[in-house]
Amino acid sequence: MTPETVIDILREALWMIVLLASVIITPGLIIGLVVSTFQAATQINEQTLSFLPRLLITLIVIIVWGPWMLTKLLDHANALFSSIPFLIG
Repeated sequence: MTPETVIDILREALWMIVLLASVIITPGLIIGLVVSTFQAATQINEQTLSFLPRLLITLIVIIVWGPWMLTKLLDHANALFSSIPFLIG
C-alpha cells in the first residue's frame, strides 16, 4: 500500500465525516440564527427559547435524513472492505 493510497482513503473518510456532520449541523445553525435574531429584535433573553427549536430540528433532520446518512456510511464501509484485497496485494 502506497502513501498516496493511504492519503486517498483518509481523504474520503474525512469527506464522509464532513458531509454527514454538515447534514445535521446546518439546519440547527440556521434555526439558531433565526431564533437569535427574533430574540434580539424582541429583547427576550430566555435560553430555552433558542435551545428547544434547535433540538427539535436536529431530531427531525436525523429522522428524515438518517436512512440516507446510514446508506452513505454503509456504502463507504462496504467499498473499504471490498478494496482490502487490492490494497494488500
